[in-house]
Amino acid sequence: MTACSKQSLVQPSLTAGNLAISNNALSLLTTGDVVGKVTVGYQGWFSCANDGSPFSTFWWHWSKDNGLPGNNNTANKSWPDVREYTNTYQTAYANLGNGSPAKLFSSWDQQTVDTHFRWMQENNIDVAALQRFNPNGSEGPIRDGITAKVKTAAEAHGRKFYIMYDISGWDNFQTEIKTDWTSKMSAYITSSAYARQGGKPVVCIWGLGFPDRTMTAAAEVDVINWFKSHGCYVIGGVPHEWRDYTVAGPKNFDAVFKALNMISPWMIGAIGTIQESDSYYTNVNTPDMAYCKANGIAYQPCVEPGDLSARQRVHGDFMWRQFYNMIRVGAQGIYISMFDEYGEGNQIAKAGEDASMVPAGSGILGLDEDGIHCSSDYYLRLTKDGGNMLKGLIPLTSLRPTEPVIGGGGAHLPPIGQSLHIKGYNQLYVSGENGNGAMYCNTARADIWETFTVVDAGNGKVALQSMGKYVSSENGVAALTCNRASVGPWEQFDYITNSDGSVSLRGNNGKFVTQEDGTKPMICDRSTASIWEKFTIE
Repeated sequence: MTACSKQSLVQPSLTAGNLAISNNALSLLTTGDVVGKVTVGYQGWFSCANDGSPFSTFWWHWSKDNGLPGNNNTANKSWPDVREYTNTYQTAYANLGNGSPAKLFSSWDQQTVDTHFRWMQENNIDVAALQRFNPNGSEGPIRDGITAKVKTAAEAHGRKFYIMYDISGWDNFQTEIKTDWTSKMSAYITSSAYARQGGKPVVCIWGLGFPDRTMTAAAEVDVINWFKSHGCYVIGGVPHEWRDYTVAGPKNFDAVFKALNMISPWMIGAIGTIQESDSYYTNVNTPDMAYCKANGIAYQPCVEPGDLSARQRVHGDFMWRQFYNMIRVGAQGIYISMFDEYGEGNQIAKAGEDASMVPAGSGILGLDEDGIHCSSDYYLRLTKDGGNMLKGLIPLTSLRPTEPVIGGGGAHLPPIGQSLHIKGYNQLYVSGENGNGAMYCNTARADIWETFTVVDAGNGKVALQSMGKYVSSENGVAALTCNRASVGPWEQFDYITNSDGSVSLRGNNGKFVTQEDGTKPMICDRSTASIWEKFTIE
C-alpha cells in the first residue's frame, strides 16, 4: 500500500458524548479486534526460485523482471535480516559486508510466515491485514496459498488477521469480489484468529474513493453494502485527501465514505518529514476526525516508518511523531504501512542494521543510514511502544521512549541513539530554534525544536541532532547554533554526568556550555560547570 483493563482501551474520543452515534453503533466501535488496536499491512508476496510455490520459477517481488535478483536487477529498497529463517535462497548479489552469502526469504515457506507472526506476538502487534489483489489473475493460486499459511500462523501465535482487498486495476471488482468472498475467503471467518469488530468479521477494501480510477461511486457503495448485508464490518482504504471528494461533482464519493464502518487514509507519499506530519495533523487529520465523528465512522490513519532509501526515518523520530499526532487527534486505531514492504523500503520487519548486513556494492542502505545504529528489530519495538501509547499503557508523549539498540545508554554513559529534552536550571528547555538562529534555554514547553538525539561522534564524544541538523559550539566565539549538516570538531561534546545526576556539555575547546539563565543566547565559553552549566535530561 499497511494488556490493560477494558476501560483503558476505550479512548476518550470513543465516548458517547464525543460521537454523535447510537449506543449500538458505539458498541460496534469499541468492542473487537481493530478499534483501539494496532494493525499492520501484510504483503506476504515474496517468492524465490525453487521454493515450491506456484511461482517457483520466479523471484516474485525480489527483482524487476522476476529473474535472479542482483545489483542490476533489484526490486527492494531494504535488505531483510534473514538470520531467523530456516530456508533462504541464494541471489546474484555480492556477499554481505560481513562476508555472509546474500540470501533472501520466500513468503511461501510456512516457517517464514510463522516467524513474522511470532515477531508480531513478541511486539504486541494485534492484527495483520492480509493484502489480496485481483484473485482471478495469475497470482490467484499463490495468494490463496498465502492466506492459508497466514491463518495457521495467526492461530499459532494468538494474532488476528483479516482480508484486505486491493481493487487497484481490478476492473470487474464489483461482481468478482463478491464471488471471491462467498466461494473462498468467507471460509476463514470461522477461524479463532479472524478479526471481528462488534462481533462482525472484518473486511477492508483498499482503493475506494480514488478519483483517477474507473470505479464509480455507485459501484463502490454497492460492494460496501453487499459486505455489510453479509454481516461484515467494512473498512475503506481511501486517499489521504479523501475529504476533497465529498463535494458535488462527477467524482463525489461522499456516499462511499459514509457507508463505511471505518476509514483508513493512505499516507505513503503524502508525508516524509516530522514537519509534514505536524502539518497534516493540523490541516488534514484533525478535520478528518471531525468528519468521522459527525458520521459515526471509526478513524484508522496510517503510520509509516518512512522510506529507508529516501532517508526519511531519522532513527524512528519520524514514525514516533506520527504515533503521537494520530493518538492525540483521537484515532480509534492505527494502521502500519507496512510490515514486510521491503520493495518500497517501508517495512517494520527486521532489516539489515548496517553495511555489514547488506550486500556489498548494492547501494541498499542499512537502518543506520543517518549515523544512529538501530537493531534489526528496532521498528518492531517502536511499534510496540506506539501501540502501548494508543492503549493508554504509557502516557501520551512526543518524546520517543524506544532505544534504537536495547541497553544503548546507562546511568553514567551517554544515551546514544536516544531522543531527549534538555532542561536548564531555570526550569526551561533548550531549543534548537529549527536551525534559524542562536540557541536559547527559554522555552516553557518541549516540542520538536526542543528534542535532541544523542549521536555517537567517536572517541567517547557525542553530537546533538535536532530537525536533521547538529548543534555547533561555534568554538565558544559565538552563540550555539543547530544548523550543521555534518559533525566536525565544533559539533563534538563531552557528555558529563555530574554527581547530582545533572549533565554538563563540554565543547571541543575545553569549555562548558552555559544556558545564561535563559536571558541571553547559549554559548560554550565557561571554564567550570556551575548551576547554569548543569542540565536535567528528560
